[in-house]
Amino acid sequence: MSHATGAETPHDPASEGRSEIVIDRAALRANVRRLAGALREAELWAVVKADGYGHGALTVAETALDEGARALCVATVGEALELRGSLPAARIIVLGPTGDDQHRPAREARLELVVSEPPWPEGVPLHVKVDTGMGRWGLAEVAASSPDLVGLMSHLASADFDPVFTEQQIARFAEIAERHPGLTRHLANSAGILRFPAARFDAGRAGIALYGLSPFGGDPADDGLQPVLSWRSRLAQVKQLAPGESTGYGRRFLAAEPTWIGIVPVGYADGFRRDLEGTEVLVDGVPRPVIGTISMDSFAVRLDRPLSVGTSVTLIGDGLLAEAHSAVAGTITYELACGINSSPARARRTVL
Repeated sequence: MSHATGAETPHDPASEGRSEIVIDRAALRANVRRLAGALREAELWAVVKADGYGHGALTVAETALDEGARALCVATVGEALELRGSLPAARIIVLGPTGDDQHRPAREARLELVVSEPPWPEGVPLHVKVDTGMGRWGLAEVAASSPDLVGLMSHLASADFDPVFTEQQIARFAEIAERHPGLTRHLANSAGILRFPAARFDAGRAGIALYGLSPFGGDPADDGLQPVLSWRSRLAQVKQLAPGESTGYGRRFLAAEPTWIGIVPVGYADGFRRDLEGTEVLVDGVPRPVIGTISMDSFAVRLDRPLSVGTSVTLIGDGLLAEAHSAVAGTITYELACGINSSPARARRTVL
């Protein structure tokens, strides 16, 4: 049988929140300044799609604009309309494709739209996208014109790891831009802003780096960035497994010796993915391994000693980087950040 501590009754953290997500606006401001400095004379445009990469679109938008960002970029008209109510004067650019039924609300909300193929909507500022190597949205060449055209854009496919192809894209974009003077030219993403000065043109669209996450999968500090989001929970139960006992679905962890474990009330429904088994979290500030199958609402962590229920557990923050988790999961920090469920029913989000 399992042997629990004196606090063996499972802790119900409902009154305290199952976990807390903290957004550090000072770090966000520092990142805006760092990216704006890298862009020099070019404008910084803040990409706040997908609820600000899980950080809260409105919070990020307001902070970025206050720190000098000149425009906001979102993926959909719906995302833009959500921001427009709180930011009536902001320049908002919709990067994704739009349907005919969205053009009227876009005009009424004074949005700007990206277009990839004619026919183009009328009466709304347009940014035409050319495909310089991403192989996704965009034209090979801008063959038609419109009085509504204000911008020319493209997207870098591999600026995080392939400088040769990136330089080819920059050259291709510059060649096209020469034939269309007067349009605002924007190409650089976060990796482009940080690594490729020739990609600056008139504006850079900063996404992942804005949030203090590395577009290169390494330590954000290497590029002068500060993580904006931290995520913490606590031990909801502490118990000892006897040799041969297991924890979690599928009995993926079997105790070879008496083993103390803690149960954390966060799981894949909260964004702590199943493929994070084997990663480390900080328990009372000490790195400890996640063991067993991660459940929808909880996961287990191996302890080196019995600890009290309520002991703090840091999932991201306090020196523990999201990039470390993404390496274990075999994914990118973008996906991890966007997957964190910050709805009030699952977590408490605090903005500092």
